[in-house]
Amino acid sequence: MGSIVLAGGRGSRLGQDKSALVIAGERLLQRTVNLLGHLGGEIVLVLAPEQSPPLLNSSPKVKIAADTEFGKGPLVGVYSGLKASPDEYNLVVACDMPFLNVNLLKYMMDLVQGFDIVIPRTNGEIEPLHAIYSQQCLDIIDKMIAENDLKVRNLMGKAKVRYVEESEIDRFDPHHMSWFNINTPDDLKKAERIINRELENDPC
Repeated sequence: MGSIVLAGGRGSRLGQDKSALVIAGERLLQRTVNLLGHLGGEIVLVLAPEQSPPLLNSSPKVKIAADTEFGKGPLVGVYSGLKASPDEYNLVVACDMPFLNVNLLKYMMDLVQGFDIVIPRTNGEIEPLHAIYSQQCLDIIDKMIAENDLKVRNLMGKAKVRYVEESEIDRFDPHHMSWFNINTPDDLKKAERIINRELENDPC
């Protein structure tokens, strides 16, 4: 199983490119890549066509892929990442999620057999950018794009989906911080406070 990181968004509400964010002295994208490195498999980073590749250290290795149709939203990003990946299943996350929970992700990876998508669901809401997609989704998404049906949520009704329910998620991430993402300056400040607190409490 591989991983796909979507990093081609404009970050308009934040006022800057999310892939270049630095929190507590570390690039947010590097933090994401390092966390995904614990899962094994290739990591595909999906960027906008004209976006410069971000500076990352060489471990774990990252493959760069261009968004096939920039500006059409995350469904196209998922499609672009799946096309670039050699793996049958891929975990897809946004580049601005600093609190990914490796144990929850591993649990989700264990659920893929017989499904096209494994996705968290809390309070009736799904998290499409914290989910696992199979290559079987490519043909479905291709048709959706052709029909200008670009909502990731609409994919759920066209594929075999395993929803990861709240009771399952709570075993690993009771506060549901895994998909906390940074859209505004206030979100960035909150993430910095949490990470700095973690660093202060780290005995190492």
